[in-house]
Amino acid sequence: MSDILTITLNPAFDVSSSVDEVVAGPKLRCDAPRYDPGGGGVNVSRAIKRLHGQSRAFVALGGETGSAYKALLDAENIPVENFEVSGNTRQSFAVVERSTGRQFRFQLPCPAWTKDQTERALAALKPHLAKGTMAVLSGSMPAGVPADIATTINRMAVDSGAKLVLDTSGDALIAAAANTAPPFSLLRMDGAEAAEVSGRSFSSPSQLADYGVDLMRAGAADRLVMSMGAAGTVGVSATERFFCRPPKLEALSAVGAGDSMVAAIMIELARGGSFRDAVRHGVAAAGSAVLTPATELCSKETADEILGQVTTDEI
Repeated sequence: MSDILTITLNPAFDVSSSVDEVVAGPKLRCDAPRYDPGGGGVNVSRAIKRLHGQSRAFVALGGETGSAYKALLDAENIPVENFEVSGNTRQSFAVVERSTGRQFRFQLPCPAWTKDQTERALAALKPHLAKGTMAVLSGSMPAGVPADIATTINRMAVDSGAKLVLDTSGDALIAAAANTAPPFSLLRMDGAEAAEVSGRSFSSPSQLADYGVDLMRAGAADRLVMSMGAAGTVGVSATERFFCRPPKLEALSAVGAGDSMVAAIMIELARGGSFRDAVRHGVAAAGSAVLTPATELCSKETADEILGQVTTDEI
């Protein structure tokens, strides 16, 4: 099985709680908070652990918040490669309104990176992109880093004989979609992100698959995984176009679904499984995650149950 490395440049110390009703003005008495080490790549590592896999986590952490974050990761027995940054690791808050079930999510900004800090982070990351490593760069990017930093990391990975999976958003995703060489091993996005990047609208799996083929042929990535929420997920490679549909599920929270999907995909690919099987496992893990409240991730038991109900259609 290939070594799995997750990369999180913009982690978040997640705080979640609940309250009867969210109203402006009075103090809102919340339930006891839950604390989690969050951010795309770390959540992928945590989900991999829940799916009985193993990974290492390269994480950029800073300040007292970063120290508390590291302690949470250590408690989950996830090996951490810590790159120290200036300033405090950002925080995020999620509050569930019990009377309606609505979830309110707040993200505080991260400290901006300097050019020197970016260069030091890349230098620190390079030795971990060893030959045969399957790496995933996931989550948002810190303010101040170049928009094409994912392309730079991908070039480092390819030069070292590693493979890079990318799951990001905003300017970093726009830059990645414009990448032409070398291609990312796999690029994941959802339908809304695809619409933002392309300026097009997508109402069917076939339309989304067509766009995935366009990106693949342009050299952006070898494979595309494109989610359409509860409807299912499109997979596109040089030889395949398919759509994996989950069973109907009563979702409690969508938080962590994408990270759980990527975790399952990484495990299957690291085991040498097929791209199609990897996406099927990813859809099942995402389905497991939406059945959990707040910031909870997937569970292997539930993901395995859902897997048998995932159907795959050719596009």
